[in-house]
Amino acid sequence: MADDNSTFIREVNEDLRSDYMKALWKRFRFVLLAVAIGVVAVTAGLRGWEYWKETTAARSGDVFLAALEKARSGNTDAALAEFQELEKTGYGSYPVLAQMRAATVLADKGDAASAIAAFSEIGKDVSQPVAIRDAARLRAAYLLIDHGSYADVSAEVEVLAVPSNPARHSAREALGISAYKAGELKQAAEWFDAIAADRDTPNGIKTRAGLMLDLIAAKGGAS
Repeated sequence: MADDNSTFIREVNEDLRSDYMKALWKRFRFVLLAVAIGVVAVTAGLRGWEYWKETTAARSGDVFLAALEKARSGNTDAALAEFQELEKTGYGSYPVLAQMRAATVLADKGDAASAIAAFSEIGKDVSQPVAIRDAARLRAAYLLIDHGSYADVSAEVEVLAVPSNPARHSAREALGISAYKAGELKQAAEWFDAIAADRDTPNGIKTRAGLMLDLIAAKGGAS
């Protein structure tokens, strides 16, 4: 008798659940269908967006590599045109990388003024990563050693020549060389001394700083 009662109660509960679900479906079916369709649409949209990003980035990467190869092979005009086009139409980090490479091509072609202007522009663009901006400032500064004044070099990289900046070693070297070329031997010696005193200075830069300090000493300008 107990088993019959249990079976009866279970069947009643199942019928009630079935009726409840039917009532819910009847009342909210359009909402549930809309939610289901929305989930499918959002999922499809996200996948489509990811696919677009991947294919667009890959396309920009292919153009960038092709332009690099043209630059390496000496076809600088074609490389410059492709880099400049990629600045406008590239995706992700490729526009600024193309801008950097275009400036390098301009420098290689002997157009130092345009190259310096391009690097300086990148260095001042706060929308770019700090590492990119610092690298651009350094490239501008090294070009300005031969095509500008000590004040020009200082305007680009003295802000980098502080103890906490990873680019300080190259910035100090550019400042030191520029000061030396300008005949400012005391100022040059100060920058090269800072290089020599910094235990984190790369060996190559430290060695060159030592040589420059020897030259300054020979001219009677050592600190």
